[in-house]
Amino acid sequence: MTVPARTTRGRIPSTGRLGLVEAHAAEDLAALGWTGADDVAVLWALSRAPDAGLALRTLVRIKEALDAPDPARGGAVPAESDAGGWDALDEALHSDSRLRARLLSVIGSSTALGDHLAHFPGSWRRLASAPDLPVRDEIRADLLAAVDAVPEGAHGLHRSAVTGPEAVLALRTRYRDHLLLLAAVDLAPTIENEPGLEFRAVGRHLSDLADAALAAALAVAVATVCREETVEARLAVVALGKCGARELNYVSDVDVVFVAEPADALTARLAGEMIRIGSSAFFEVDAGLRPEGKQGALVRTLDSHLAYYRRWAKTWEFQALLKARPAAGDLELGREYAAAVGPMVWTASQREDFVPEVRAMRRRVEELVPADVREREIKLGTGSLRDVEFAVQLLQMVHGRADETLHSKSTLNALAQLSAGGYVGRGDAAQLIESYVFLRLLEHRLQLQRLQRTHMLPPPGDTEALRWLARAAHVRSEARRGVVDELQRQIRRHSQHIRRLHAKLFYRPLLESVTQIDSEALRLSPEAAERQLAALGYRAPRNALGHLTALTKGATRKGRIQSLMLPTLLEWLGETPDPDAGLLAYRTLSEAMTDHPWFLRTLRDEGALAKRLMLVLGSSRYIPDLLLRAPDVVHMYADGASGPKLLAVDYTVVAQGLTRSAARHRSPERAIAAARSLRRAELARVASADVLGMLEVRQVCRALSSVWVSVLGAALYAVSRADAAESGRPAPARIAVIGMGRLGGGELGYGSDADVLFVCEPVPGEPGTPAPSDAEAVRWASGIADRVRSLLGRASVDPPLEVDADLRPEGRSGPLVRTLASYQAYYRKWAEPWEVQALLRATTVAGDSDLGLRFLHMIDEFRYPPGGIDAGTVLQIRRMKARVDSERLPRGADPATHTKLGRGGLADIEWTVQLLQLKHAHENPELRGTSTLETLEAIERIGLLEADDVRMLTESWLLATRARNAIVLARGKAGDQIPGTGDQLAAVAYAAGWRGDDAGEFLDHYLRVTRRARAVVERVFG
Repeated sequence: MTVPARTTRGRIPSTGRLGLVEAHAAEDLAALGWTGADDVAVLWALSRAPDAGLALRTLVRIKEALDAPDPARGGAVPAESDAGGWDALDEALHSDSRLRARLLSVIGSSTALGDHLAHFPGSWRRLASAPDLPVRDEIRADLLAAVDAVPEGAHGLHRSAVTGPEAVLALRTRYRDHLLLLAAVDLAPTIENEPGLEFRAVGRHLSDLADAALAAALAVAVATVCREETVEARLAVVALGKCGARELNYVSDVDVVFVAEPADALTARLAGEMIRIGSSAFFEVDAGLRPEGKQGALVRTLDSHLAYYRRWAKTWEFQALLKARPAAGDLELGREYAAAVGPMVWTASQREDFVPEVRAMRRRVEELVPADVREREIKLGTGSLRDVEFAVQLLQMVHGRADETLHSKSTLNALAQLSAGGYVGRGDAAQLIESYVFLRLLEHRLQLQRLQRTHMLPPPGDTEALRWLARAAHVRSEARRGVVDELQRQIRRHSQHIRRLHAKLFYRPLLESVTQIDSEALRLSPEAAERQLAALGYRAPRNALGHLTALTKGATRKGRIQSLMLPTLLEWLGETPDPDAGLLAYRTLSEAMTDHPWFLRTLRDEGALAKRLMLVLGSSRYIPDLLLRAPDVVHMYADGASGPKLLAVDYTVVAQGLTRSAARHRSPERAIAAARSLRRAELARVASADVLGMLEVRQVCRALSSVWVSVLGAALYAVSRADAAESGRPAPARIAVIGMGRLGGGELGYGSDADVLFVCEPVPGEPGTPAPSDAEAVRWASGIADRVRSLLGRASVDPPLEVDADLRPEGRSGPLVRTLASYQAYYRKWAEPWEVQALLRATTVAGDSDLGLRFLHMIDEFRYPPGGIDAGTVLQIRRMKARVDSERLPRGADPATHTKLGRGGLADIEWTVQLLQLKHAHENPELRGTSTLETLEAIERIGLLEADDVRMLTESWLLATRARNAIVLARGKAGDQIPGTGDQLAAVAYAAGWRGDDAGEFLDHYLRVTRRARAVVERVFG
């Protein structure tokens, strides 16, 4: 290139104008000799470096290295490769704009490559002498030449003449030279008007460089392991991940698997030595994706690989194999491996566990990122590179079995092919490609800075780091925005694109296949749509397509709104255990809300509300029916000023509202219908908050008990008032309802009946009028109680309202109602231990409060007997408990997972607590509570049990209650048995708040907790 004469070119810019803010910047420029008017072009080029100060400091170091004596030659003459020293480089920088752009951009972007140039200053000549990047074969030949490698045998191996630390240093230096050239060409447009490198070209070149590095490392391994003998074995190095896809980063682990014939000690040593050398000289070589992971054999034969994949491989392993590509060693054997595993990749989506494994894999990736840096993590965070890669690979695996055009290893190529085939909208694909390329560019610049594997953006407040990143990524400032603001705007924009399109990527083509919104859009075939829905977790994809068609049918406003919302709604449903039932429930609810325009508008405008609704519909068969008859509860899914509206409720206010609403009606039927209506809404609210994880078990039990008490009170009042109106005379008796069991303890679940006793007493007559007899009082009260039970127990679409009086004296054969004196006489003479035990949870819940209170005081002498229960009674209770364990468990039930009667279940804990109450409550008033949990706390305070024992009993009771409630929420009907496996277990685990990847872990947790509690129970019962 012709060297122009140096001439005066204008005014010399100050260090400030050049962006050089360090105090020694002027001295550094003087040291370089860049102080004259003919240095202006170079100075302005320096100012355009991403970090001009870093570039200047590195230039000074390079000058010092070039002008320093060569220790290897023992004199003052520079090394031969650096002939001409600084003067030659200085002259070239002034005369060659390409070199100027390459060198200044790379040393202003990368401290690591700047260090490399300072140690090997003659490497600058590579930037000047190479007009283009070397091709794949040239790179491979150069790296093999660095260790004087020659072919070894007939199977693609080489043997180096250099081994040990000398080989590692030679390879590392040559590899860094190639990285230096690539980075310089990639970054040059930030300085001068040089042609830029397309992103895919960078990834391909880095992958070619990695292949060559692996080949060179293997050549050194051959020389190290087999010093004398020739290697006759076949050994293929197959690249996976980004290297396999030929879209590698500047700094990345290179995932590999080894295929050998034979797979013996020699090939294993070769593979291990290759990993050691490659990881020391180039990058981390990772064989962790091999069969059985790090616990598996390092090398396997092709047949052994295939046997493993056919029988044992997980879905994620097939996802990794999607990018398998022979990279080094015996390339023919590598191609045989890729050809053999390929068909398995494209049938993996047919596996039964494909959907749950894919979901679990994505959740695990998200959980790897701490919440406080998730917004800065461009690879694994929300709206990140992994979102795009994961979605593209999933769609490839779903449709690749039927469409071979999708068999691409590259994310960008696959996305383009998905768009061409109609599996992804064309506009969506274009936006995703743009956003993916932008984030990968930022990833490359971040890694180049120190040649470290990172995907973390600088903190928002680190302006200097963000300015460097923006300039290195060639982001230009806008008229009203500085370069940092523009960078942050673009990051937000592209992340939002990915977040928004992530849902559309799966669901928009599905909707376009059943609507006519975009007449030019490519549409999935019905078969492709069903495959896609099946991969997203829908077990009846044909039915799901029918629901989508029904929801979006017609060119109506509602249909258009649904088509706009459904991509996101379907994605949220896909996170639930039963998206099929959820979609059906949503369709049913939407059709029922046809005359309520607020419904779709609210879903469209309030994202938190819509997401909560979808999570509930896909998780519970109990709640959708409630919402159909109490649709206003949907409003409560939104957030209020102080948090979710589902929680902004006072139980006392709810109870008062229910009572007042029922009292407005003269007819008992209408009064109870009004009470049912409010109960329905409250059940929907409580159950929704429960499924969404907003309520603890105690809160759920308290809320459900409060509703039951209010309904009982309202029903008793309505029936009593109606009877007085019909008979034309006042009631002849007072009546009180005593809550028993879980109702008395305030610990009701969704499937619990209301255990009660009815007690009455005659009303004193007016002066001169005889008082009603006990018989009259009992007859009247029995009619009232029977009518209350009948009206509440009528068949209804609502959850049942069963009032159970079987705990009364003499059980079902005894009278429904007794007087206070009759109860006292019975308990004094005839009560069995179990009847006394049942009284421990008795409390007044409705009716005449004074009568109820006197009943409680009356039974105190029986449930808290002076001196406690005797040894004989304790023995009877133990025998009764043994009979319950052996006889009351339903036929075929599993005693380990029956929440009520199983080992460590509710009955175990409650009987244990009640035994301690019977023995000690007479002298410890703290034990005279009706709540199991509160009594357990008192037991610990008094010291009747060790704190660890109480903790285990409490944990087991809470877990069993949560599981029992979850069975109702998930199945829509009462039950006590936790399912053993499968979808039903997953639904129950989810409704119980378990968000682990494997529902089996929930079952294991339940068994572990209840087993420990059972040990305490057995110790207490003796």
